[in-house]
Amino acid sequence: MKKVINVVEDEKDLNELVKRYLEKEGYAVNSYLTFDEAYSHLDDYCDLWILDIMLDDKSGFDLIEEIKSRNKNMPVIFMSARDKEFDRIIGLEKGSDDYITKPFSPKELVLRVNNIIKRVYKDDERISIDGYEIDENQRIVTCNGKIIDLTTKEFDLLMLFVKNRGTAFLREQILERVWEENFYGSDRVVDDTMRRLRKKMPNIGIQTIYGFGYRLA
Repeated sequence: MKKVINVVEDEKDLNELVKRYLEKEGYAVNSYLTFDEAYSHLDDYCDLWILDIMLDDKSGFDLIEEIKSRNKNMPVIFMSARDKEFDRIIGLEKGSDDYITKPFSPKELVLRVNNIIKRVYKDDERISIDGYEIDENQRIVTCNGKIIDLTTKEFDLLMLFVKNRGTAFLREQILERVWEENFYGSDRVVDDTMRRLRKKMPNIGIQTIYGFGYRLA
């Protein structure tokens, strides 16, 4: 799966140039020209943000705070026409991973992006199944770039079947694996959780084996 990068730059020509170079490198790129436009997509899935510091009446510093409030580990690169140590320090304090001064070579930016992606996602393992993308490390499930909000048990239940595709599980076995030994209650909790999971992920191929349990085909 391609890594997704969001570029926020109000200079349209530069925005398109950066987008073109990153796409040529194999990334999927979303480009935004304003703070408000980027803000409206904060909850969409991505792997890295590239932010201009000066954005209409707000700044990239405001935007990184919103980004980090949602995912403190999200990598961010700042771009700025101001080569000031003060800006670099603020960027680092707010959690940025790099800072590049305009004018810059698009190839240099691509190299910096590559290095950060390799460092941050070196142990990244993603699973594609039934039209869904599962990032086990971040415990995120996406479909067409949109994050599916799963509870802890829904995600654990999903991963049990994903990692044991083709294996049929009794409800009692699912309780032991997902809810573990400290659970007190009916095995109906398995059916209830499965029903919610299927509602959120209607294309997932977990089959009901009547009189037995469930299996991911």
